[in-house]
This record gives sequence, C-alpha cells and structure tokens, in this order.
Amino acid sequence: MRFSLTSQTSTDGVTEQSFTLGEITGVLFAPQGATGPRPLILMGHGGGQHKKAPGVLAGAHRFVAEGGFAVAAIDAPNHGDRPKDKQFIQFAGDMRARMAAGEDPAGLVAAMHDLLAGQAVADWQAVLTAVQELDHVGAGPVGYWGVSMGCGLGMPLLAADSRIRAAVLGLLGVHGLAAAAARVTVPVQFLLQWDDTRVPRDQALALFDALGSTDKTLHANPGDHGGIPAFETGNALRFFARHLG
Repeated sequence: MRFSLTSQTSTDGVTEQSFTLGEITGVLFAPQGATGPRPLILMGHGGGQHKKAPGVLAGAHRFVAEGGFAVAAIDAPNHGDRPKDKQFIQFAGDMRARMAAGEDPAGLVAAMHDLLAGQAVADWQAVLTAVQELDHVGAGPVGYWGVSMGCGLGMPLLAADSRIRAAVLGLLGVHGLAAAAARVTVPVQFLLQWDDTRVPRDQALALFDALGSTDKTLHANPGDHGGIPAFETGNALRFFARHLG
C-alpha cells in the first residue's frame, strides 16, 4: 500500500496532515515545523464517529501542543471517509432495530466490534509502520488512546502489537474482550463513567479486572457515557509523558 499525504493545515502551532494508505484515511498531528523523532500516540474514535471527532481532535491538539507528541488518527473500517460494505450496513441496521426492541446491547456491541476488529488491527499496524518512517515521527515509543469503540478495537491491537507501550482505554464492558484483555500487559489508564447508561458498571469493572497489566489505574467519574471530564485529557497527557518520555 502507498502512503500519501493529501493536505496540510496548521493552527496554534499544531500541523494536521491528512493521509491515505490504500483505502485507509487518516490524519497525522505534529508540532508545527517539527523535525526529528518523537513519541507517537494512536487515537481511536468511538462508534459512528470518525478521525476528527471532537474528542479526538481536542485530545490530539493537547497531546501535540503540550506534550510535543505526534498523534495519528484513522477512520475505523466502515466509518468516516471510508467505503461502507453491504454486510456492515445490514448488520448496523439490524443492531439498531434489535436495540430499539429492548435487546441487551452488550452482545450486539461486542459482535459489531468483532466484525471490525480484524481489519482495524491490520489497518493500525500498517499505519504505524508507515508513519514511523517519517522524519518528524521516527521509531520512538508508541501509546494508544481509545474509549468506547476505540477501546473495543484497541484492545486486540494492544494484544497483538508489542510496539505499543502504554494505553488509555475505557467506556466499555468485558463482553467479548476478556481474552484480549488478558494479553494486554502494558501500563493502562482506564476510564469509567459511573452513571453510564450504555455500559453496565459491573461489566466495565470486569474489563478493568481482566486486563493482564500489573500497572493499571481506574479513573471513575460521575456522569453518562459521553461525559468524560475535560481534566481526564490532562491526566492522559501526564500518563503518556511518564510512560513514553
């Protein structure tokens, strides 16, 4: 697959370079005028979102501007600017109908993530290899940030790729992820919303417990699924600075 930079903009000292790698669409954030290697953070978005979702964009700009990191975000399979296949469209429609009928969403969400995970892991590994060949990124230490679907697709990536040395995860339950979580041994900061109406608290706690890492911290905050406090971005920044340098 050919890695191509397609456009570039700069705002407040942060440069955004859009790129493609085969059918993968993504964006690379870095300090304006950056040269030489630096730690890299991969950021996964939530279900139905994309590589420039507000949470991803805000986090990426802080990680770059305050930490000097490079950040890569990509559209997950069947999301954002990527083509949607018939199987995914049919599955998503069926899932929405079954959830509207009152079916427990945990198994449905897990099945959706399982449908996407194999391709998502391969995508991230290809993007990581390509981005680390750039002069202003290099082959330095790598972290991963992803909550909700970003956690569901990131967990198998962490289990499969030893290049990733630390991760911020959360907003998801253990259903379908216990085996992958057990293979995750890097330091993890795990986010949980105490009043989450999408993810039962006991299931989120079970996922945290299933993580194989001996260096893991649980950050629990009041509020629903999308209500992660802004200060958790600062906590993530300090976490990555501590583990990635």
